[in-house]
Amino acid sequence: MPLLRFLFLVVFCLSATLSQAAGVSTIEIPGGREGPAMQGAVWTPCATPAGEIRLGRSTIQGVRDCPLPPGSTRLPLVVISHGYGGSFLGHHDTAQALADAGFIVAAVSHSQDNFQLRGGPDDKIVALATRTTDIKRLIDHMLQKWPAHGRIAADRIGFYGFSRGGYTGLVLAGARPDFERLPPLPSSPCATEPEGKACEWMKQGFQELLATPLTRDARIKAAVIADPVSMLFDAQGLKNVAIPIELWASTYGGDGVTPESVAAVRRNLSVAPEWHVAEKAEHFGFLAPCSQAQLDAKIEICRDPPGFDRTAFHKAFNAEVTAFFNRHLAPQH
Repeated sequence: MPLLRFLFLVVFCLSATLSQAAGVSTIEIPGGREGPAMQGAVWTPCATPAGEIRLGRSTIQGVRDCPLPPGSTRLPLVVISHGYGGSFLGHHDTAQALADAGFIVAAVSHSQDNFQLRGGPDDKIVALATRTTDIKRLIDHMLQKWPAHGRIAADRIGFYGFSRGGYTGLVLAGARPDFERLPPLPSSPCATEPEGKACEWMKQGFQELLATPLTRDARIKAAVIADPVSMLFDAQGLKNVAIPIELWASTYGGDGVTPESVAAVRRNLSVAPEWHVAEKAEHFGFLAPCSQAQLDAKIEICRDPPGFDRTAFHKAFNAEVTAFFNRHLAPQH
């Protein structure tokens, strides 16, 4: 991005952080007919200066269980969907930036696809159907059962999704995936033992996926989509996406996502998205900057290519995301 715009966004982001802080509280969505229990977190505006909160190897900035500032103003809600094998903490810095700017932000670890539950090929397929239900359940919880649900502006809900979370957001925005486009997996049991029980189970899971109705959630009014898993969408499948989209691509891609596949989403959306490229970034560059503990553990998601400064990028990225949601979720006068 041009230098002056970059500097403006960094200053914007830093000034928001200095003026406010994010309250952080955990949530649990009970299990039921629609799926198992899910754990997550909510970030909210907070008048108390932020401190460090350590959760496992992650270190986040915030104030535990900070009450919302008093007032009757209803605040917009942004829900977050992580990538394959991720968690509700994967984008905590973006959640914090949005809460600093006056949004309520909620994220969950997906019920069939999270860091504690990385299954085989059949599980990966089934999770493509359960992800959208997870987000609908999250929104339902925030609007109906979250203790401060009366402070949420139900008509101003946004979505942020990365990788498989980007796929999730496109479906919730009205896209129709074509699961017949799924590429064959070399590790699939059907590739090694086509007559075996594991292959039979996988085929059954695939048929269940094909039979699952995936519909948009009209409560979502705008979405930021970063490096989406998008091989399931062609122009026909994307034609019904009509909400404002801010679409991000990494320069080099990774984890099954290519720059070309994200560019195809840009071309095929019927309403042109706001388009951004994360220069010199690989796929995992959209995840929050890693804590020292994560860096010391040499976790794959913490590796960045030469010339890419994840911390500096995220300051500008979070400001862009905040500005987008401010434009599209601000109160209508």
